[in-house]
Amino acid sequence: MNPSLDRRRFAMGSGALISGWLLAGDRQSNAEERSLTEKRLVRLGLNALARAPEMNYFADGHRGASMISAHLMCVDNGFDDVAAGRIVQLFDLNWAPSKLCEPFPEQDPVPDAVEQVGKALAEGGGVLREVGHDAIFAMHAIKAFRMLPETATPERVAGICNLIKAFKPWRDIQPDDAVDPPPFDDSQAASRFILQEASDAIDRFVGYGQGFAGHMLTFGQSLVELAAMGDVEWAESCRTAFRKYVTVTRLGPQPGDRKIKDHPLSPLRPRDAEYWQKRGDKTLGIGHVFKYPYGYYDLLARANDPELASRLDAKAYHLF
Repeated sequence: MNPSLDRRRFAMGSGALISGWLLAGDRQSNAEERSLTEKRLVRLGLNALARAPEMNYFADGHRGASMISAHLMCVDNGFDDVAAGRIVQLFDLNWAPSKLCEPFPEQDPVPDAVEQVGKALAEGGGVLREVGHDAIFAMHAIKAFRMLPETATPERVAGICNLIKAFKPWRDIQPDDAVDPPPFDDSQAASRFILQEASDAIDRFVGYGQGFAGHMLTFGQSLVELAAMGDVEWAESCRTAFRKYVTVTRLGPQPGDRKIKDHPLSPLRPRDAEYWQKRGDKTLGIGHVFKYPYGYYDLLARANDPELASRLDAKAYHLF
């Protein structure tokens, strides 16, 4: 039972005007709660991932993955009603009503949907493809299909496989021999490795934006999550690509890299309802605002390293 909903219901005996106002608020809260319990954002995210190759595969793929990330972030971390409600509202104000998220025809689900997505990812053959988004989006799709197996219809599965195959090689350099992450199914050790690399990347890229650190979190977390679901072979098929990405980030900014203004120092974090309340209605970008913190909190929980968590939290405003 949700304690905040109990408090609202208790307060509804205080007079007609107040009662009506609270009832309206309760209806909205119930709608937001249903959006999570019914996994609405997951369904919308799958629709967007599957339709992205027909539109802007890179940007629209991000939007789809961010909706799935947002659902998982809220549920896994027990976000309160205010924070979760604001997140649902942001999607309703931006992408949920768009063509990107329109439903697909209802069809019988494909029995090997997850295997098709995993094989599409493994076909990458260790090539680093656009910051590892083939792995990031594959993990989100696989997790989402397992959460909502009825959504694994032929059109969605084909669209998502096409999306994974659309990513192009990017800075596909030889990995440094010194870059040797733990096995991805050792979730604690692998998470600590990824978080430390992200921490180092934050320091290296001050003044250049934090895309490298943010994608260290999302790329790395996708491989840990795949392994945690039992898909160790697919996770390990990306080991060489991930080693290449770590090698790239350890090189730091390169001549000609664009400088980007740093985020101002702030005590607010995505766990705080105020963080989401202060975000403007149209400040979602392509969805990193949801994907980065989902990867961050998931890795912190798996790492179980209070000292590392404290050091990261002190500089996390750069990411968020």
